[in-house]
Amino acid sequence: MTTVDIPLHWLDDAAPDLALCGATCGVPLAAGTVTDPGRLAVLDDSGNAVPAQTWPLATWPDGSVKWAGIALGADRDAAEGYRVVERATDPEPPAVRITVTRSEDGVTVDTGACRVLVPGTGPDLVRSIQIDGTEVATAGRLVSSRQDHPESDVRGRVHSVGHVADCTVEQDGPLRAVVRVTGVHRDDEGDRTWLPFTVRLVFAAGAATFRLVHSFVWDGDPDDDFLSSLGLRFTVPLRAEPHDRHVRLAGADGGFLREAVRGLTGLRRDPGPEVRTAQLDGRPTPPTAEWERDVEDLSRWIPVWPDYSLRQLNANGYTIHKRTASGMPWIDVAQGTRADGLAYVGDISGGLAVGLNGFWQSHPTGLDVRAADTDAATLTTWLWSPDAAPMDLRFYHDGLGQETYADQLEALEITYEDYEPGFGTAHGIGRTHELTVTAFAATPPVTQLARIARGTVALPQLVPTPQALHSAGVLGDWDLPDRTDPQRATLEDRLDFLLDYYVGQVDQRSWYGFWNFGDVMHAYDTDRHIWRYDIGGYAWDNSELSPDLWLWISFLRTGRADVFRLAERMTRHTGDVDVYHAGPWQGLGTRHNVLHWGCSAKQLRISTPAYRRIHYFLTGDEHTRDLMLELRDSDTTFLAVDPTRKVRSDAATYRPERRALAVGLGTDWSALAATWLADWEITGNARSRDRLLGTMRDIGALPQGFFTGEALYDLDTGRFDTSRDRVNVSHLSAVFGLVEVCSELVALIDAGQLDAPGFREAWLQYCRLYLAPPAEQRAELGVAPSGIHLEQAHSRLAAYAANRLGDNALADRAWRAYFAGGEFMGEEAFQAVRILPPYVLAPVDEARTLSTNDAAQCGLATIQNLALIGRRLGLVNVS
Repeated sequence: MTTVDIPLHWLDDAAPDLALCGATCGVPLAAGTVTDPGRLAVLDDSGNAVPAQTWPLATWPDGSVKWAGIALGADRDAAEGYRVVERATDPEPPAVRITVTRSEDGVTVDTGACRVLVPGTGPDLVRSIQIDGTEVATAGRLVSSRQDHPESDVRGRVHSVGHVADCTVEQDGPLRAVVRVTGVHRDDEGDRTWLPFTVRLVFAAGAATFRLVHSFVWDGDPDDDFLSSLGLRFTVPLRAEPHDRHVRLAGADGGFLREAVRGLTGLRRDPGPEVRTAQLDGRPTPPTAEWERDVEDLSRWIPVWPDYSLRQLNANGYTIHKRTASGMPWIDVAQGTRADGLAYVGDISGGLAVGLNGFWQSHPTGLDVRAADTDAATLTTWLWSPDAAPMDLRFYHDGLGQETYADQLEALEITYEDYEPGFGTAHGIGRTHELTVTAFAATPPVTQLARIARGTVALPQLVPTPQALHSAGVLGDWDLPDRTDPQRATLEDRLDFLLDYYVGQVDQRSWYGFWNFGDVMHAYDTDRHIWRYDIGGYAWDNSELSPDLWLWISFLRTGRADVFRLAERMTRHTGDVDVYHAGPWQGLGTRHNVLHWGCSAKQLRISTPAYRRIHYFLTGDEHTRDLMLELRDSDTTFLAVDPTRKVRSDAATYRPERRALAVGLGTDWSALAATWLADWEITGNARSRDRLLGTMRDIGALPQGFFTGEALYDLDTGRFDTSRDRVNVSHLSAVFGLVEVCSELVALIDAGQLDAPGFREAWLQYCRLYLAPPAEQRAELGVAPSGIHLEQAHSRLAAYAANRLGDNALADRAWRAYFAGGEFMGEEAFQAVRILPPYVLAPVDEARTLSTNDAAQCGLATIQNLALIGRRLGLVNVS
């Protein structure tokens, strides 16, 4: 009998400030072990049970829990680590718990530390925030503006407010509550609506801070709609005298600007050290009659400063300004590098702080305090600053005369850009931001704000240890790093080099910005010493050849915090920006391009849930779940656009037909299989289950199995026509998640969880024969397939078959293919060379023959080969 004992540790190896907003994570469970997640308990590092909320994130086909969500409240100090075990007795009720109350006005959430009213409809996202019975914020609203031209001025700007259409409680405690709000932006004047949004407010018991996860879909016309601002604004009631009102702005590296609306320091007349110290600390100043040297009488001549602005218009510089009134000039306050992105306004009776995760990385951003000399100040966090150039999402060139497929394929030969008129639209892409909102009963010490800023910059995250994840046997073929053997140590060093290199390249190359943060570049230009940011399909990577999977599986086995952060950002980016969430290509992703949405290849290989599942399982993140579940009907996209329309041999006769859609068994079916698997395990959807199992059986029944390459799919029945008998191989079929999803599906078959006759054999045949000698291929398939390429990437297929079949000769073939190298890499790919000015703008490291295609597939092949055939590493001649 399996015993549940799953150690958890903090991602950054140190217990964070749990009081910020609690913690949520996911833990894996062996099949058949747990049927009720309520039977799970959490112990701290002293073995004491701590209050925890549990729920299923995914289930095995037999109905037992596969992944469980775990939430801790914020009413206690964090332990250095925890363990998840099966509960022996019923738990004690938590001392502090969340109360969620539904009413005609909406939903009220009381965490025990603050009380938040979320209305069901109307312009307010948050109507009221109270702490200790005092209202400290009202009218939390999404605000935006747009204009019909890309110039940086305010002519004709149209302002909009987000209007809530629906409010749903997704979790209601006792330790974690989630409220989901949806709506659209509506013009202040006129009836246009646009920018549909989804906002989740995530609460923890005992926390005065809640998380706000904001996602929107850009549904404008790139030629006419230029978004000129997007932000979240709260109104903050102020009751004290101006000298007891305070503004705090986070700068870089934990620093803060501490100011009062009317300052009492640095004056010609000194009010006294008690007054000055109290004001700087945010405490009530002594009564004015006790101030020294006539300052009480003279204070009317001290100007008030009600307006503050911080602008982060690029990744490396912020500015702060303030002014005495609207219409007055802005005065320079400070400049700095990378602001942490948190602002506070309030007084001795209460206040509000809002922070934005990824503030400087997602520029152009900003923070505004306005009207702090009135009884209702406003605090705005700008996701797109109104002082930046308007958002311009037009395609970057005029098409260059590429009107026909022949022209477009010829142009592909020089710039690697798959262009097609009308396909480079951003209509339907999305973006997600994470914010923290904290209520205060009085202006807090700046050290407390600094803790909140740190927790906003790097949100606290519990994760199972690599050993626990490995022993659970989930998420494919990988093992833990092992350097006991010199040859394995060399490969582990290479894996570390690749990870270190990409982590470092993000900052060296400034892969930042509103639409770019989270992605990496595709290929390198050694002459200019830059990534090919301006060359067609060589620019932004957009998940090409699965860097998402490489990073996530690397994290599973190493537990590295920097790799987790990079993988999480990539999941956020590729799931939002590189996928259409509205419009004619809803559900499809876009191949790599100078613009993330620029390529005409709109395919499921980019939108596949294979790239999102690990993030969801480890964090329980509801938005990532949405990204996967919104694809459950993505098989219908084959009616909208044929992925291979430009190159198919039967282009003259093929037309998408509902009963006979051409679906590739590699990049297409792997994405569909990942979609159906995710939907089934998360929601229990019978349609997805039947389509997954049905197509698996059909692949097993095809005369040539996976070597068929493409099968005809009936959209109504969810089945393939099994009569097609041909051999057609693509070198891309297995490098977009097919290897990983098939490994999981075969494991489920072996465990008796799935019934799909012939599927395991079809997959083993493909793995066994792809790198086989032509004579061996002809003997079994009748022909030797053309299109065999990416040998290092496909070495892991041979390794899989060798492991399953116990075939040492096949294992040795796999290692020889692996050491033959990647597409371009060679030894220089693992040697970083420092390039100095004047040949570059700033010092950079380059690995001259490295591309992201090779990095991702080499990383995956190394990890999987070590796990599957590591025992043969020192026994094969690879010279």
